[in-house]
Amino acid sequence: MASVSSSKPRNFGAYSYSATPCTRTHQIGALFLVVSTFFVTRILDQYFSESNSVTPATDLHRTSSSGITIDKGIPQWPERGYGSHLSLKIYVYDENEIDGLKELMYGRDGSVKTAACLKGQWGSQVKIHKLLMESKFRTSKKEEADLFFVPAYVKCVRMLGGLNDKEINQTYVKVLSQMPYFRRSGGRDHIFVFPSGAGAHLFRSWSTFINRSFILTPEGDRTDKKDTTAFNTWKDIIIPGNVDDAMTKNGQPDVQPLPLSKRKYLANYLGRAQGKAGRLKLIDLSKQYPDKLECPDLKFSGTEKFGRTTYFEHLRNAKFCLAPRGESSWTLRFYESFFVECVPVLLSDHAELPFQNVIDYAQVSIKWPSSRIGPELLDYLASIPDRDIEGMISRGRKIRCLFVYGPDSAPCSAVKGILWELQRKARHFQQSTETFWLHNGSVVNRELVHFSSWRPPMPLP
Repeated sequence: MASVSSSKPRNFGAYSYSATPCTRTHQIGALFLVVSTFFVTRILDQYFSESNSVTPATDLHRTSSSGITIDKGIPQWPERGYGSHLSLKIYVYDENEIDGLKELMYGRDGSVKTAACLKGQWGSQVKIHKLLMESKFRTSKKEEADLFFVPAYVKCVRMLGGLNDKEINQTYVKVLSQMPYFRRSGGRDHIFVFPSGAGAHLFRSWSTFINRSFILTPEGDRTDKKDTTAFNTWKDIIIPGNVDDAMTKNGQPDVQPLPLSKRKYLANYLGRAQGKAGRLKLIDLSKQYPDKLECPDLKFSGTEKFGRTTYFEHLRNAKFCLAPRGESSWTLRFYESFFVECVPVLLSDHAELPFQNVIDYAQVSIKWPSSRIGPELLDYLASIPDRDIEGMISRGRKIRCLFVYGPDSAPCSAVKGILWELQRKARHFQQSTETFWLHNGSVVNRELVHFSSWRPPMPLP
């Protein structure tokens, strides 16, 4: 092949010139220049990328009236809602603000006490309300709110006889008809909590009135009991069950976990049979293998009823805590297991779990087909080495803070996780079939009445 230094200069286009011969030294120098330029560029890119990651987009670029940032004439997604920090304003309706709201919280005669509603599966309905009242994201100005929270303790109120199903339905409708902001958005920016397996079905007319609203619930599927599910994966949010405060508090929980070597059973199920197939199978299995599986048929009352401390002392005495479905798909035992450091085994095929965008549940739990509950399940669990169990427990210890209903000021809590989910799903603009707008941005109704002049009660769908 001809030497590079012997090549004649080439003619590019209409211009010709004499070039200095290119030697191997020139080639090496050029290669060094290219490599140096590459690395310097990478370093500068990384530097500016890191700088931008800690500086809000609005500090770097001009912001247009639509809220979208403009960088050199190119629209950019806003940091808010897609970025690295929470930026929400939530209005919490006051119990004295709307006629009927007190009834949804304390019953028709006000006899239901908040303290009674903090216990059991319905406790999250009270806790979320109280924590949002104390939240730094709460606003007292409706006009600047991104979202609106509607407090109600209806599961507790219903269970304690404060309202019946018909009264709950009528009271919800009355409350909603007094909310201009609900009417403005068609409910799209309003939040409701339904903490039991019944979900939003506690409000019989949910599908007519709040089918566009955010529903917070531990239950993601009710098609086995109802013609339609009240959970919509596009807008609704799965929340953790309400674990007893004595087990989730910082420092020393009332019942401490046991070392694996001191646990008496391979697995346990601590719950009532309720005539459910999966639970009945576990009770029968425990009779066949009493040395491996503890499975007493718990009662609501009498000598067989476990107190809170006794319950958790039994729960911690196995390597695996079995969590079959009951009346509905979700089960509180799944969450309780993390606080006695027992690996939860989910035996509920349709169960939905919270915060799946940040938790890999396959690393901290097991899900087993409910149709295969039997000796095969116990054999599988017995085959898992203790080192693998310890690994799952260790990883579960790191994420269980997301199941604790603590303040959003804490580095990790259920409420903080819920706020992230709400921000991810909230929209800046709330359109509904009953909302119209004019050239100057003013919002009106079908009669072209400006929003500030809307007066309750307002017609609902």
